Amino acid sequence: METMGTIAIAIVVAVIVRWGWKLLNWVWLKPKKLEKWLRDEGYKGNSYKFLMGDMIELASIVKEGKSKPMLTVTHDITSYALPFDHHIISKYGDKSFVWLGTTPRMYIRDPELIKEILLRPDEFRKPHPEPFRDSIVRGLLITEGKKWAKHRKIINPAFNLQNLEIMFSAISSSCSDMVHKWELLTAESGSIEVDVWPYIDGLAGDVISRAAFGSSYEEGEKIFRIQKEQIDLIFQMLFLIQVPGRRFIPIRANKKFNENVNELRSVLMGIINKRKKAIESGEGKCDDLLGILLESNMKEIEEHGVGMSMDDVIEECKLFYIAGSETTSNLIVWTMVCLSLHQEWQTRARKEVLQVFGDKEFDFEGLKNLKVLTMILNEVLRLYTPVIMMTRATHKDTKLGNMMIPSGVQLSLAMMHVHHDREIWGDDVNEFKPERFSEGIVKATKGKGSSPFIPFSNGPRVCIGQNLAMTEAKTAMGMILRQFSFELSPSYKHSPFPVFTLPPQFGAHLILRNIS
Repeated sequence: METMGTIAIAIVVAVIVRWGWKLLNWVWLKPKKLEKWLRDEGYKGNSYKFLMGDMIELASIVKEGKSKPMLTVTHDITSYALPFDHHIISKYGDKSFVWLGTTPRMYIRDPELIKEILLRPDEFRKPHPEPFRDSIVRGLLITEGKKWAKHRKIINPAFNLQNLEIMFSAISSSCSDMVHKWELLTAESGSIEVDVWPYIDGLAGDVISRAAFGSSYEEGEKIFRIQKEQIDLIFQMLFLIQVPGRRFIPIRANKKFNENVNELRSVLMGIINKRKKAIESGEGKCDDLLGILLESNMKEIEEHGVGMSMDDVIEECKLFYIAGSETTSNLIVWTMVCLSLHQEWQTRARKEVLQVFGDKEFDFEGLKNLKVLTMILNEVLRLYTPVIMMTRATHKDTKLGNMMIPSGVQLSLAMMHVHHDREIWGDDVNEFKPERFSEGIVKATKGKGSSPFIPFSNGPRVCIGQNLAMTEAKTAMGMILRQFSFELSPSYKHSPFPVFTLPPQFGAHLILRNIS
């Protein structure tokens, strides 16, 4: 018995030592080893702080930056939109890094290195876990390897040009509804000061609701509302985001967040089950994103035995909303702000819309002839890129350029910095000059190729919904330009501050004039 007791004690001690060593390695030894490697490579940053890294400073700077608008209206927005990153890069230079908890994240600003990373998705993967991102959205955005390839194959048909043309009537109807609301606002006096952001945000939600769920778009709007609330709640808990077991911490924001997770799943499961039964009985149409996805998934299961699970479909539907609505609404609102500031381009774009469509209904084919508007949208995507940074991580020693990056390092692909890089775009980098895109992207980057222009990412994982976003933006802006002229209101506050994408956090107050 004494021997058995001794053995039991030895096992317990061994387990404690083993787990103690793992804990010590996680919270101290590995971060300090990675810090030494970064400094040996010439990268600079704050010294590692036990467990929290730079998170407290980050949360403080973000909170302060978020509390006020920019002092002047300018397109030089990097220091405002990325206050902590700007602080670190200004302090330590281009080759700098930050600490997100126990994980170092190095900035990558060379567009050729960014291109190389994006072309090697199996080696440079999405960080897992990534608390902020994973709390809001999963699906195709974070899936890796063979599972990603299968999901992309199943989802692709929903976003091909043929199906996009089928969905155009839903896009056009939503845009027309918003324009009609503005017509009612201006009916009495011909002009009005209005915050256009809630309308544009609602438009994007309405489009994705109709395009994703067809006749169930009212339920879709409920999903849209819940996900908006989830993003707000995550910002309230930003200082807790890296804390292990964060979802169990008993604070009000956390409790509401978890309730919303369950409600969102319940609503989506109801919509999906209802549509699946309709398709199986031959009653359901497959002319929206959900219908096309379910049909494609059934085909995959019939041919190969395995497709997407119910949880997979739910996550993809959530991704439709966040990626589909946020990206497009940001593009439309910043286009209106830019054209308010640069009236000559507003006039040129309106003239083109009238030449192409006159007073006829908008049609899918006609959008291809809006060359000036396309140049404008590209310039807005450059200056106010919806996704300001992407993150990748190494899972083994990985060569990049002349570096061998060890496992456990994250890489911040600084798209906004690339889009505002004077060496790439010239001395007029922070000026609104759509003409730079008149001969295509390669000429716009002074011969540096297409890699410096990455509003929809690049490589195999390029945004699947970019054609949908551009179709909606062209349709919305075309209808707005034909019906209204607009300028900044005296109460406008310039505030491009990132949430999931880059919305105007204090709204977009413009003066609308009905010109019809």
